[in-house]
Amino acid sequence: MTETNPVASSLSSMERAPVTVAAVRGWRAQLMTWRVPLSIAALCLLPWLLPSKALAVNVLIYGVVCVGYNLLFGYTGLLSFGHAAFFGTGAYVTGIAIGHFGTPWYVAMLLGVLVGGLLALVIGALSIRTRGIYFSMVTLALAQLVYYVALQASNWTGGENGLRGFTVSKIDLFGLQVDLLDPLKKYYVLMAFAALALWFVSRVLNSPFGAVIEAIRENETRARACGYNVERAKLLSFTLSGFICSLAGTLSAIHLAIVPLDSLHYQTSGMIVMMTLLGGAGSFFGPFIGALAFLVMEDVFSIWTSHWQIIVGSVFILFVLFLPKGIWGTLLAWRGSK
Repeated sequence: MTETNPVASSLSSMERAPVTVAAVRGWRAQLMTWRVPLSIAALCLLPWLLPSKALAVNVLIYGVVCVGYNLLFGYTGLLSFGHAAFFGTGAYVTGIAIGHFGTPWYVAMLLGVLVGGLLALVIGALSIRTRGIYFSMVTLALAQLVYYVALQASNWTGGENGLRGFTVSKIDLFGLQVDLLDPLKKYYVLMAFAALALWFVSRVLNSPFGAVIEAIRENETRARACGYNVERAKLLSFTLSGFICSLAGTLSAIHLAIVPLDSLHYQTSGMIVMMTLLGGAGSFFGPFIGALAFLVMEDVFSIWTSHWQIIVGSVFILFVLFLPKGIWGTLLAWRGSK
């Protein structure tokens, strides 16, 4: 039998370690560089991989919502239970602008994003004064206030029946008419806005501001000690998150041609949180994976039983306990450890 020299063995492992670390860092750097084109390419294939185009559109819309929410929760570390307020506001403003005032679809979408973003600025300014669970409860309370305002303003919002009576069947893009009644064409039109949202979030994360919010997530006290204006960074992150969620709301209004009151309900906020965690909070493409997983489970389990929420909730609990990084985050961690 040959004896193994422990010193030589440790030296050999030390020589191999830098190569492995460098390879992992190089792989991650390439992924970050190409994450927007790769994400868009994956979204382009989505309607051909799922059983229905309607499911693909829903995954796209809720993926954009979760991208916005992930900016606040995954990258800034703030747990909000009120993001349905921005999603629903964007949808309602878009529908009201088209149905009541006859504005063009692009103007209506712009108004929906702006009003939803301004609402996020107001709610964020009131919420960031608190921390931890108190922050979450304040966002929930303010979002429910928006819900009840929409419920009472039935002349504008339709009350419990939701907003109806508006339809965008065709749009003009540079002189080319696109039929939105065709599910596939509608998907790729909406995907263009999703691609814009992904590009915007990537630019934010690659900027110095992106480093600041991640520093706040890791250690808020240290970030403040380094001289960063933590409150202002939180407010800006909250507002940008609201803008993106409002964009998703406008896409939902264009897609459904109705705005249900439930789009403002706290259950929608909870669903956004679940989708983000299932996909992987703090991962770039994770929100779309989470939206896909949640909606597919809803479709499958709702056929088996009317109590499908129990099954989905159980799956969510298992993920929180055993896969806290979510589906996409776990895959990235596993790939990095290889």
